[in-house]
Amino acid sequence: MKAQYVRAMDHLQRLCLIIAGACLVVITLIIPWGVFTRYVLNDAASWPEPMAVLLMIWFSFMSAAVCYREYLHIGVQIIPAMLKGRARTACGVLIELLMGGTNVFMLWYGIQLVQSFWYQSIADFPIVSTGISYLPVPIGGGIVALFVIERIWTGKLFQEHTAEELSHVATE
Repeated sequence: MKAQYVRAMDHLQRLCLIIAGACLVVITLIIPWGVFTRYVLNDAASWPEPMAVLLMIWFSFMSAAVCYREYLHIGVQIIPAMLKGRARTACGVLIELLMGGTNVFMLWYGIQLVQSFWYQSIADFPIVSTGISYLPVPIGGGIVALFVIERIWTGKLFQEHTAEELSHVATE
């Protein structure tokens, strides 16, 4: 059962990565189009900038979920690094429970936010609901909550990266 859950989370992570990547590609294509229409054609297209903002919201929440699962999300490791044994495990569980609580909050109140704005339209896209722009909040919160469950269930609370995994960055 645990292996099936981890495998499902692998697929969910891959889906998040595909969505984030697709958003980034589309943003990369539409922003130059907006620049071209504004400065070359002297007839600015109104849709590239708001579309890029919507895609950036999706990109941010999906890539944050991927980074969390890969242990690349921002985290302060100084206290867990000083602890050993059960104290370190307890600290890790506490961190994950707090992370889970934050993401359940995002899921619950994000759904309410989406419902509140669902029947309003975006000014630049009259056929698109404003709720869609808030949809990444509960979806991202739900996905990260599932990843938190995975970490607690598997007991992989901390992951130390090897030197080969980390980028070599000059700090001069």
